[in-house]
Amino acid sequence: MNLRKALAAPSTLVILLLLCLGVTVLAISGGEYQMSPWQVVRVLFGGGEGIENMVIWQWRMPRALAALVFGAALALSGSVFQSLTRNPLGSPDIIGFSTGAYTGALVALTVVGGGYVATSAGALIGGLLTAFLVYLLAWRNGTAGFRLILVGIGISSVLASFNHFMVLRAELDVAMAAAVWGAGTLNGLSWATVIPPMVLVVLCALALLAGSSRLQMLQLGDDLCRALGMRVERTKLLFVVLAVFLVAAVTSVAGPIAFVALVAPQIARRVMGSSRLQLLPTALVGALLLAGSDLLAQRLFAPVQLPVGVVTVCFGGVYLIYLLNRRTAKV
Repeated sequence: MNLRKALAAPSTLVILLLLCLGVTVLAISGGEYQMSPWQVVRVLFGGGEGIENMVIWQWRMPRALAALVFGAALALSGSVFQSLTRNPLGSPDIIGFSTGAYTGALVALTVVGGGYVATSAGALIGGLLTAFLVYLLAWRNGTAGFRLILVGIGISSVLASFNHFMVLRAELDVAMAAAVWGAGTLNGLSWATVIPPMVLVVLCALALLAGSSRLQMLQLGDDLCRALGMRVERTKLLFVVLAVFLVAAVTSVAGPIAFVALVAPQIARRVMGSSRLQLLPTALVGALLLAGSDLLAQRLFAPVQLPVGVVTVCFGGVYLIYLLNRRTAKV
C-alpha cells in the first residue's frame, strides 16, 4: 500500500502538469486568429511562421503564462495562511490581505494617477500594511489562528467599504477602469507588465519551498515548535510576508482574483490523498484552476472576454456549497 502511494504521488504531479500544459495550449489557440492546438505546439517548438510567432509569443503567451504563474502564486499564499491558522478558511481572500492589496492599488490609481509602477507599489504597500494591522490587532501573547481570521474578516469588511467609496468618488473613466480591474482580469497583459511580478513570484516560491519543513512543523502547534527551538512568531511573520508578497504581486497586475487561494490547497490535499502540506501539488492545482478559468473567461461569451475573477468566484461559490452540503450530510 505504501509503495502504491509512493508511485501515485509522482504520477499525479505529472497528470496535473500535463493538464496545465493542455489548457494553456487551448487558450493560446483561440481568438480572432484561430489556430489548431497542433499549430500552437509546432510554434512553441520553433516551427512557426512570422504571423504565427507574433500572435503566440507577443500577444497570447504573456496572458497564458501569467495565468499559470499567478494561479500558482495565489495557491501557495492560501496554503501558507491555511497552515499558519490551521483553518481551511485561512486564505488571503478571507483574511483581507487581497482586499488590502487592492486598496493600495486603488489609492495609487485614483489619487496618484495610476501608472504601472505606482499601481504595483501601491498594491505591495497596501498588502503589507494590511498584514501588519491584522497581525497587530490579533496579537495576544502570540497569534492564534482563529483570532487572526476573525480580525482579518473585520479589516476586510472595512477596506471593502473604503474601496467602494474610492470608486464612487473617482472620475468616470478611472472608476470604470478600477471596477473592471477590481473584478480580477488578465486581459491586455504584455511581457513588460507580467515579467516583474513573475520574477517576484518565483523568488517568493523558492523561499517557501526552502522553508517548507518549518511550515510543516508549525502545523504541529506553537508549544511543540518552541520546544524544538523554533522562534515561532518570527517564523510566522516571515511566512506571512512571503505570502503577502505573492498576493500583492498578482493583485498589482491582475487585480484581486478571488477563491483560488482558498480552494486550491484543499483540492490539492484531496487529489494527493493526504492531509499533509504539499506546496508543489498546491501550486499546480492553483495554476490549473486559474488557467482553466481564464480559458472559460475568453470563450464563454466570445468575442466579449469576461474578467477571470468572475469565473473563479462562480467556481469558488460552487465549491463552498459542496463543502457545506458534505459537512451537513455528515452531521
